[in-house]
Amino acid sequence: QVQLVESGGGLVQAGGSLRLSCAASGSMFSIHAMGWYRQAPGKQRELVASVYPRGHTNYADAVKGRSTISRDNAKNTVYLQMNSLEPEDTAVYYCADLTITPMSGDWGQGTQVTVSS
Repeated sequence: QVQLVESGGGLVQAGGSLRLSCAASGSMFSIHAMGWYRQAPGKQRELVASVYPRGHTNYADAVKGRSTISRDNAKNTVYLQMNSLEPEDTAVYYCADLTITPMSGDWGQGTQVTVSS
């Protein structure tokens, strides 16, 4: 089981930046892929970025070129740097251990990102 604690969200104007952090428990962090999901009101949760144990990354088209996911295996922490934020980025952002969380359903509390126009 993995405990996930997200932080770093907030209210920002369009064009601004935020850096989200996620502290994960468990001994498998360094060998599992990690990801950031988001869920906007009335929409399904979607995967926006993922980072694999050796650093390979993938991004959804909606955030590609504006966001950077990274991980610090020594700190069991994954980050999402988001730049040039748009109102469409408004959502609750959740991190996930991609091997465990989507199947277990044990999500953290998430962190709210609100982008004003």
